[in-house]
Amino acid sequence: MLTLYRQLFLGKRLYLGLAVVALVFFLSFWFWIVYPIALFLACMLTALFLVDLLSVFGKKAGIQGSRILPEKFSNSDANEVGISISNGYRFAVRLFVLDEIPEQFQKRDFGYFTDLAPGESRETHYSLTPKLRGEYRFGSLHLFAHGPLGLVARRYSFDDRQTVKVYPSFLQMRKYEFLAFNAMKREYGLKKLRKFGHSREFEQIKPYVVGDDLRHLNWKAAAKTGKPMTNHFQEEKAQPVYSIIDLGRVMKMPFDGLSLLDYAINSSLVFSNIALKNGDKAGLATFSDQIGPTCEAHHRPTQIKTIMELLYNIQTGFPESDFGKLYSWVRKKVGQKSLLMIYTNFEHAGAMRRQLPFLRALAKHHVVLVVFFENHLLEEFSEQPASSLSGIVEKTIAAKFIYDKRLIAKELKRHGIQTILCAPQSLSIQTINKYLEIKAKGLI
Repeated sequence: MLTLYRQLFLGKRLYLGLAVVALVFFLSFWFWIVYPIALFLACMLTALFLVDLLSVFGKKAGIQGSRILPEKFSNSDANEVGISISNGYRFAVRLFVLDEIPEQFQKRDFGYFTDLAPGESRETHYSLTPKLRGEYRFGSLHLFAHGPLGLVARRYSFDDRQTVKVYPSFLQMRKYEFLAFNAMKREYGLKKLRKFGHSREFEQIKPYVVGDDLRHLNWKAAAKTGKPMTNHFQEEKAQPVYSIIDLGRVMKMPFDGLSLLDYAINSSLVFSNIALKNGDKAGLATFSDQIGPTCEAHHRPTQIKTIMELLYNIQTGFPESDFGKLYSWVRKKVGQKSLLMIYTNFEHAGAMRRQLPFLRALAKHHVVLVVFFENHLLEEFSEQPASSLSGIVEKTIAAKFIYDKRLIAKELKRHGIQTILCAPQSLSIQTINKYLEIKAKGLI
């Protein structure tokens, strides 16, 4: 009896029928002839209720269900969750699927309806887009089977308590892995860049043709063959490239549900995968007031998995980032000339100038690429018309912040430091383009 009480739910049609019966009984207070009609309706409703109740509770296990989760979720992407259900009743049922999704999504009314024919099995799907990395815990799966008359519903609960880990956006990584080296990449903003051959890894000797660099003429080979010959060089491979992520408080700023740190993590994962596919060695480092988790640059097959596991756990803090500690770590641990892609954020020129001596010192030994972010909210605000004096002042201040960002980028370039200033949403494309440009110019 207790089980029946816990599983029994009344349908909307029953409440509607009770309202009609109550209304007829109410009218019979003044019109006595209506009373027998009200009594008849009450008896009919009771009988139909019992029929519907026996229909859904007459079978011990009329509905079976389970949740199907992927091995891991991709942060900031739509991830599909499957619900497998089967109908063991001899009649078609209308099911309300109520899944207890993780608390991080803050949805308390998540559910949907579906219909199942007698004996039918089906797999339905819905998608979830996480905004935080970490472990997500699912609760029970509840299926509400409505009777053929729709007066009662029986709740079937399946204790499918499951945990899934949310990793940096590996779906973006796979997407750009496909797009970076095929004809479709121009649709997505990727550029094909000509390689100029500045490296010195010898490939072969070929006859001279118009346009070859005269500095590469091979006079000994020319003397033997009797015609001009030139040395040809191929692009150097296995160059170290490091994604260096600032974990200070400047990376806590949110944009569209994600923090700047999450955008940097997604971009560094995409960039590291492209570098590995391009034959280079990818590494990772993090820092704030101390050096955080690091991963030495390698080209081993498991390197991208190692980087992903390291990125899964890192979080921002509130301290001021110490670029001096970063400089000391790079000088001790990174011997070969490398590409250092530093993800940080400068909101004003003063913050950049405090770190400029360390960036210039790094640029003497490595190719330094500083990645920082445009504030697209300020961009949108500055384009809105001002209707008052205070609005004009606010727009002027917003324009000043936007102008300062561009001045910071120019100042860094003036000191020989590569820069990327872009909106967080386009960060992955911009980093890939810049990496391909640096490789094409033979800077590393």
